[in-house]
Amino acid sequence: MKYLNIALVIFFISPALSNEVFRLKKITDLNNPWSLTFINKKEVLVSDKEGKIQLIDIKSGFKQTVQHNLNYKVDGQGGLLEILKNKDDIFICYTEERNSRKTSTSIAKAKFSRKKLNFKNIFQANPPISSGYHFGCRMVIQDNKYLFASAGERGGGNIAQDVTKHPGSIIRINLDGSSPEDNPKYKGKSEWLSEIYQIGIRNPQGMTLSPLNNKVYISNHGARGGDFFGEVKFGENYGWKIWCWGGQNYNLTKCGETQKWDRRFTKTLFTWTPSIAISAVQIYKGLEFPEWNNHILVTSLKDQTLRKLKFLSNSKIGDEKILFKNKIGRIRDIKIGPKGKIYLLSNGNSALWELSKK
Repeated sequence: MKYLNIALVIFFISPALSNEVFRLKKITDLNNPWSLTFINKKEVLVSDKEGKIQLIDIKSGFKQTVQHNLNYKVDGQGGLLEILKNKDDIFICYTEERNSRKTSTSIAKAKFSRKKLNFKNIFQANPPISSGYHFGCRMVIQDNKYLFASAGERGGGNIAQDVTKHPGSIIRINLDGSSPEDNPKYKGKSEWLSEIYQIGIRNPQGMTLSPLNNKVYISNHGARGGDFFGEVKFGENYGWKIWCWGGQNYNLTKCGETQKWDRRFTKTLFTWTPSIAISAVQIYKGLEFPEWNNHILVTSLKDQTLRKLKFLSNSKIGDEKILFKNKIGRIRDIKIGPKGKIYLLSNGNSALWELSKK
């Protein structure tokens, strides 16, 4: 197995390149991987957008295909997306083929098996839409009780302001798919769909549960600018597409109805303009890099970077450093292993990687 040691030297740019030295090891090649989840200390499940689920030994790189019964569709940015283990259950967020060639961001659940995962749907984002864009599809589980997931706005812009439709929202459901009785609908927002927890988002491709305060945070992929990191908050509105977090449309025209943030909307904690094409995010806690505890690790697609941001105690973000750039391609996912090593999935140069101390 080949090791690639990366030592990056600080240059006078903003943000600065880190001078930290670490080891980046390719575990195995893959085909357009999207998400990984640990099954135990030695194995991960990896989903790829094209429809395959594989069980991988992180030491040897040995791969075993796990069969499944999902009615998925590879549709533009859609396919098999986030996969997540909780106790003996596997949750997957995927692009489901519905009717009249329309698709939805859907979530299914199965008991873990090494041979075949027999999934049953527990959530479908409605209405189904004829679009291959912006599925969101990141998930976390809080307190072994609630599942949070992002439902992207499917390119529909202001649909994210429609509380009677799921696209463009953060949903919160019980692990059986039912709606918690303390969701916004039952606490003063009767017009909201029962699963919706927060509205006004575009395409959150990252979500993490903080080991520091047990809060849920997202990384949202903006338009041409306006990528952000922010907290998921009960009954609030991030503003898309009235407010575009400082970005603009891809045709360079103004984005949104206002160019300034106002109090109607949840305030972001950190914004990237121009866009880095932000993807997955994790808040680090581990033994491998103790100096990184309380830091946010952010992956990017277009920018092909792994970034580290200091998470201050007052929920504000401090210094940003680029750990590496243009080394493994577009970085789709990041997870922290049981011993604190960091595991990455890359697209283009599709592979599973391990980041550790040198």
